[in-house]
Amino acid sequence: MDKVDIRKVFKEKSPAIARMLPGFIYSYLERIIHQDYINWFLEKYGHLYGQDFAEAAIKEFQVKVILRGEENLPEKGRFIFAGNHPLGGFDGLMLFYYVSKKYPKAIFLVNDILMNIRNLEEIFIPINKHGSQSRESFIRVEEMYKSDVQILTYPSGFVSRRIRGVIQDLEWQKNFVVKSIQHQRDIIPVHTSGRNTSFFYNLGNFRKFLGIKWNLEMLYLVDETYRHRNKTITITFGKPVPYTTFDKSRTNKEWAAYIRSIVYSLPSEDQGVS
Repeated sequence: MDKVDIRKVFKEKSPAIARMLPGFIYSYLERIIHQDYINWFLEKYGHLYGQDFAEAAIKEFQVKVILRGEENLPEKGRFIFAGNHPLGGFDGLMLFYYVSKKYPKAIFLVNDILMNIRNLEEIFIPINKHGSQSRESFIRVEEMYKSDVQILTYPSGFVSRRIRGVIQDLEWQKNFVVKSIQHQRDIIPVHTSGRNTSFFYNLGNFRKFLGIKWNLEMLYLVDETYRHRNKTITITFGKPVPYTTFDKSRTNKEWAAYIRSIVYSLPSEDQGVS
């Protein structure tokens, strides 16, 4: 695997900006993305892919994962696993790993930026809504929905934020409900515990207060992931919601909000997990 080199990335992507940035900026970026640790990890586990890579990451981070509601997972079927997105990356890796242990094959619908993680290319399907590759992306996604592969998705599209004092997802998009109906896939709600640092949430709110559209806080997600080491994370699976549930009594957007409410009710049923 090629080593991560933030200086090289800037030189290749934005030569003009690369020449302007002082050395201490590069040093800061290398520190918050944990460049040395990432390169050590890739040197040790870079030969692994897919489920094997995910397992190695979970073990290396010494994360204790508690699974709840496994009895709600049917032995057979085609499902859409829809969940909250509290951590911004590591939560998806854990969810994929445990779903893929139960079912022969699972894939995650992701932002196409994540396709740069070559060790996980085989489990990612990019959702590219813009540009020349959008049609190709749409075709690949449709093929997956038609197949027997389990689909994993974060309907909010973004990592959770602090909203009115509560750490939660932004509004869930309706597309997963549309696909549930179209491809006759029941939805399995999933709740993942955990949170990022107050710094992350405060930076996001401050950025919005200033009217800055670029998600500056996303720059710190690698650092947030690094801090998840040695933590205990609970993943709770809810009962499948049949695709026939989504009738005309509500709009698809309202049904999406309904599934979101189920997800956030899962920890309070009797697990006591926040």
